[in-house]
Amino acid sequence: MPHKITLTGSATGPLREYDRYVAFDMREKGSPSAPKGLKKSTFISYTVFVAKKAFNKTGLTKKSIMHEKILIQGEPTLDIPIDECPGEVGVICFQITVLPNKNNKEKNQPEQKKEDSAPSQEQKNTESSKQGEEQAPVSQPVAKEEKKEVKPIQPEVQQAPMEEKKTEEKKTTLSNQPKGTQDLLNVADIIVPEEFLKTRPNPEKTQKVIDFVKRTGRLDEPLTIEKGSKILKDGYRRYVVAKTVKMNQVPVVYEYQK
Repeated sequence: MPHKITLTGSATGPLREYDRYVAFDMREKGSPSAPKGLKKSTFISYTVFVAKKAFNKTGLTKKSIMHEKILIQGEPTLDIPIDECPGEVGVICFQITVLPNKNNKEKNQPEQKKEDSAPSQEQKNTESSKQGEEQAPVSQPVAKEEKKEVKPIQPEVQQAPMEEKKTEEKKTTLSNQPKGTQDLLNVADIIVPEEFLKTRPNPEKTQKVIDFVKRTGRLDEPLTIEKGSKILKDGYRRYVVAKTVKMNQVPVVYEYQK
């Protein structure tokens, strides 16, 4: 039976590439306790020959092979030229395996512990955030609804009194005017037709209206005005009195266009 050999360690020399295989050097210590009376064995150097396909499967490179710990299983050979086999023993490799380093294991263990402990803290944070989210909707929507309700109320409260004041003022001013008054109109805005301008109101009746205005501060009857065009339809005498006593506004009744 062929002699089998197993080596463990790292490459001591650079990787050498050939047509179908690669080669590198390794060495191992001898036994720490030799039999009594015999000298302790020293380092033994080996030159390992590996097929390129098997070597490429390991993922090793020219640089990493000097630092990684590897396991070689094969058999010794003496049939390789010395220029290709500088080691004391040549080894034909049947199987090559990359072994994990203890240092890497120790480094990875605390990292894994940290990773294991980290989720617990994250879970706490997520739980606290969930609790905050569960509590937040109880108070936040109420505040938003209150704001939404307050905003539309303010302009209504402000506008309502103004409109009420205007309507009250209009009612009070119209109540002081003659019966049937619908509105107050500026004298300057009234358009007098030519047919009225050509006539002259009765002086006695006109004087009576003037006296009434001086006594009460208003006309005795409203003027009839066409709605929209503001054309005088009736009440030319009262219009003349308003111009005479210099009234700014006069009571009117609207007549709609036919």
